[in-house]
Amino acid sequence: MTVFLVIIVIALFAVTIWQMSKIFDLSRSSEEDSSQIATDKDNKTQAYIMMGFVVFLYGIMIYSFWFLSKLYLPEAASEHGSEVDTLMFITIVIIMIVQVITQALLHWFTFKYRGEKGKKALFYADNDKLEFIWTIIPVIVLAGLIIYGLFTWSDIMNINEDDDPMVVELYAYQFAWRARYSGEDNTLGKANVRFIEGINQLGVDESDPYANDDVITTELHLPVGKPVVFKFRSQDVLHSAYFPHFRAQMNVVPGMITQFGFTPSITTEEMRASEYMVDKVQTINEIRKENSIELMAQGETPLDTYEFDYFLLCNKICGQAHYNMQMKIIVESQEDYDAWIAGQKTFGASMTAQ
Repeated sequence: MTVFLVIIVIALFAVTIWQMSKIFDLSRSSEEDSSQIATDKDNKTQAYIMMGFVVFLYGIMIYSFWFLSKLYLPEAASEHGSEVDTLMFITIVIIMIVQVITQALLHWFTFKYRGEKGKKALFYADNDKLEFIWTIIPVIVLAGLIIYGLFTWSDIMNINEDDDPMVVELYAYQFAWRARYSGEDNTLGKANVRFIEGINQLGVDESDPYANDDVITTELHLPVGKPVVFKFRSQDVLHSAYFPHFRAQMNVVPGMITQFGFTPSITTEEMRASEYMVDKVQTINEIRKENSIELMAQGETPLDTYEFDYFLLCNKICGQAHYNMQMKIIVESQEDYDAWIAGQKTFGASMTAQ
């Protein structure tokens, strides 16, 4: 009902504005020029507005880079991440150079060659040389960016087996993630959603001997400097595994297995101690402290102190609770990882206990 009333109010307001504009037109002096043909004065006014707009456009651009650059992600926490950031930086630089030049020329030409009485536009059919230049330059630039991106993508998708990568399955369902480690044999047991029953929430095949030493967890622990191959499965709908700090993302598709890999390069503790993250955490906690004062005044529970953690997110709108579909990631030393994984119960042990 409230929405319906708001729509009615907006409609009535629009009708009122329309009626006022008609009254304004009727109240104009008969001496005023009501012709729909643009005059020199109209063209001059529009030309100055165009120049003002390009100044406004550049002002917004400078403001965005100056004041919003702090919202960039910190240093990439994977070995390939720096290449992704470099590709992004090169792309932004190229786009900004082209944007600044073309917008300046577009608005300047609009101003300089505005319509004036007695001035006639030159008919210019074509110029093969100009067409060749503005065609071949974008082709060369885009080809360079695409080839560079393909090499980076290849590094992510094709993990060298000689590096003995760790194999981890990430299982997505509405609205959470589960991690399945491949155990001592570094081979994941077979799985199928048809096998989901009881505590076997991932549908792991109990008859597969490779599945006995698999370890299923709700947290993702990764040893720093160790290559990892991630294999993705979805139980229900299309999800997307998004690792923002590791500069990696992959769709998780029902009925098929997708994969990529990367090597973590910065531990969670190292990222927390970085200058960027220290400043960010301090700013967030100051905001939380101010908000907590208001909450406590209303008799509500104050906000907890924020501490940085890596997270695996879903980057597809997969349902009502999509915003809450995340998994904590802890990057740690090999010794700490070994101690953690040794304390986890294997799939075989869990099924035996059941």
